[in-house]
Amino acid sequence: MTVKYVYAFSEGNAGMKELMGGKGANLAEMTKIGINVPPGFTITTEACNQFQGTGEILDGTWKQVLKAIKKLETQTDKGLGDSKNPLLLSVRSGAPVSMPGMMDTVLNLGLNTETVKGMIEKTNNERFVYDSYRRFIHMFSNVVLGLPHSSFDDILDKSKADAGVELDSELNADQLKKLVDDYKVIVKNSGLEWPDDPIMQLRLSIEAVFKSWDLKRARVYREANGISHNLGTAVNVQSMVFGNMGQNSGTGVTFSRNPSTGENKIYGEYLMNAQGEDVVAGIRTPLPISDMEKALPDIYKKFWDIVDRCEKHYGDMQDMEFTIEEGELYILQTRTGKRTASAAIKIAVDMVIEGIIPREEALMRIEPSALNQLLHKRLDLSGGEKEAAIGLPASPGAAAGEAVFNADEAQRMKEEEGKDVILVSPETSPEDIHGMIASEGILTSRGGMTSHAAVVARGMGKPCICGCGDLKIGKGECYIDDLVIKEGDWVTLDGTTGKVYKGQVPTIDPEMTSEFKVFMNWADSISRMTVKTNAEVPSDVQVAKDFGAEGIGLARTEHMFFGEDRLPWMRRMVLASTPEERQKALDQLLPMQRQDFEEIFTIMDGLPVIIRLLDPPLHEFLPKDSDEIKELSKALDIPVKTIEEAIENQHEFNPMLGFRGCRLGIMYPEINAMQARAIFEAGLAVQEKGVKPIIQVEIPLIGKLEEFRMINNIIKDVACDMNIAGKLDYQIGTMIEVPRAALTADEIAVEVDFMSFGTNDLTQMTCGLSRDDAGKFLGKYVEKEIYDRDPFESIDQTGVGLLMKICVDKARKIKPDMEIGICGEHGGEPESVKFCHRIGINDVSCSPYRVPIAKLAAAQAVIEERMK
Repeated sequence: MTVKYVYAFSEGNAGMKELMGGKGANLAEMTKIGINVPPGFTITTEACNQFQGTGEILDGTWKQVLKAIKKLETQTDKGLGDSKNPLLLSVRSGAPVSMPGMMDTVLNLGLNTETVKGMIEKTNNERFVYDSYRRFIHMFSNVVLGLPHSSFDDILDKSKADAGVELDSELNADQLKKLVDDYKVIVKNSGLEWPDDPIMQLRLSIEAVFKSWDLKRARVYREANGISHNLGTAVNVQSMVFGNMGQNSGTGVTFSRNPSTGENKIYGEYLMNAQGEDVVAGIRTPLPISDMEKALPDIYKKFWDIVDRCEKHYGDMQDMEFTIEEGELYILQTRTGKRTASAAIKIAVDMVIEGIIPREEALMRIEPSALNQLLHKRLDLSGGEKEAAIGLPASPGAAAGEAVFNADEAQRMKEEEGKDVILVSPETSPEDIHGMIASEGILTSRGGMTSHAAVVARGMGKPCICGCGDLKIGKGECYIDDLVIKEGDWVTLDGTTGKVYKGQVPTIDPEMTSEFKVFMNWADSISRMTVKTNAEVPSDVQVAKDFGAEGIGLARTEHMFFGEDRLPWMRRMVLASTPEERQKALDQLLPMQRQDFEEIFTIMDGLPVIIRLLDPPLHEFLPKDSDEIKELSKALDIPVKTIEEAIENQHEFNPMLGFRGCRLGIMYPEINAMQARAIFEAGLAVQEKGVKPIIQVEIPLIGKLEEFRMINNIIKDVACDMNIAGKLDYQIGTMIEVPRAALTADEIAVEVDFMSFGTNDLTQMTCGLSRDDAGKFLGKYVEKEIYDRDPFESIDQTGVGLLMKICVDKARKIKPDMEIGICGEHGGEPESVKFCHRIGINDVSCSPYRVPIAKLAAAQAVIEERMK
């Protein structure tokens, strides 16, 4: 049976995105429901993957393409290459997952010296035809022949300068005709052969779009957005309609709701006498779509009806492209619109209220990691800072960095020097994706709210200001009137207002909207897992609680010892030569630890707090260079040689597997005794003030039950000595970081009150990877698909995850109701959270700013379970 690689739009539907790509499936769906779509056909993603393997379009596929062209010629009553009535085509990419601007497009295909004459005779519009022809030569030469845009842009700029005009739409037919001749000279001088045969133009263009799937910018975008390299792109071949036929023609892009704020109001831009790339590439600054209501009231009403119809049909906010050809409206594309996280939340909540979607669907629509965008900071302008310029507020949030004027330099400064940078450019193109990823924000002098810079920045959650007309960009510097900003000068962007500031302006943390609170309440009502936080600094604890953290899953006590008033005593303790000296230092640290715990218990009143006893190797508290050693010697009145010898004695070849965790308490029981006393004293103190402390003491890095028992006895001896029985409740549990502990969980479960996976160390020991060193090669491992994801970012579910499941199953056989959690940073990674739900873990713990992400992922895990 012959495999079908080509589908007419009339043969597909919205459910065929994997095969026809998002664009092709939606064109087919719109055709099906009677929307005015220019006819065409789609070459499938399977054909793309076949091409990637062979490097050519197979004969069977090409025969289907030619057959589809014949049908299209009949449907349009035009002929590809017909000198009297030519059919012109657009050739566009369309992946199953939207990748705006990352792959290639060819428009006006089918023009040559003969069909140009036929088009002029047919349209009686010489200017329009030569404008289309010069666009085709430029686009085909770049996309298919690989010639740089700049070669053609320079000649276009010169042509406009010679004509004394600013816009390309102001060039007349003769000037455009000369431009076509100049463009042809560029191609000829390159040594490349120009194909006049429209069939050959079509084949080469389809091949170029297939090849664009593997372009660097496309691969970078997929890697940044977690999109598989194996999906492939479809190719959509469509009859051209023209927005550049005069002032009764135009083109535009619109969203059915505001993609930045979520407001239920049509949002977009358009240009008259233009083609689509003029809008998205920022070549001309477009008009707001609202202006169309006055300028073209009948077309605007038709358009609004179609927009509303599409949104209700698809049940989501739509991103639509349209063309007006001599007064007739055509829809070229609709797709689910990309939006900021705050807009996504508002749209989801509003659509539930409007009865368009149920709550569960609203929760599933938001990618949990996208909630990071809700943490956008805003500028603190209390100092009276004045903006230097104003552009279009294309993507919200505030960012500051050193100005840089090209994408390569932005990437270099970020990766090699660790600097925060702002990418400043006339406009951006898909080739700039690596620099945009490296930048804190983007500033362009041209383009509008739907330009490449705007769409990509919103998707990344980066602040962006476009169309800043007062900005003049030179080589290595830019100008705003008399103000000069050179490369390396600080610039601050307010993407919410479009204001640009010279220098570094302070920022204010964000506040959550009412829609966000409603949305997160919906998530909480569905989730079965508790979400806690990893925090020990009071300000971080408060932030986490404000975000809805239901306790502390990991308070790292070692972080409490690095303060200026504490580190000297900690160093005295490490350098002590006798137990008495060590105890003296610990006595000084005790009240400091107690105060820390009091503050945490007070903030988390009535919520559980897991406090991990001292974990890292002691040498981490000692100085590393000679100057610091001398200063310490003087401060502590200890000889330099004594300190150096202690540092040498503390040195370990593999400290991750060395003298740390429970091993510290076994060798120096007074350390854990001090910490236990501080915990219990703090609990009693806050209890007297009406605070309800829920105390869970965690013993780190055990591999054998005997290790747990020894530290457990130390803690209980302190409790007995303090006579807290009946006065203060507490639990003692352990971290599961060592594979042996996971494998013997049934033995350990007999004596522990709770367990918590320390997945960072568990990953290191299970996979044999050093978290600090593996970064040198793990990126390549992911690229070569040895690992699907970096195992330190997302749980290795078939390896580390299997060990976790074994542990859970063994422990629950002994204590079915035992609390088992996870407290590594995996606790805030969505796929890891969902995995934890599936294996029966009670709670996850993550950094404060990832709490909402974990909560949403936990709710989605329940919904996905119900959908099976």
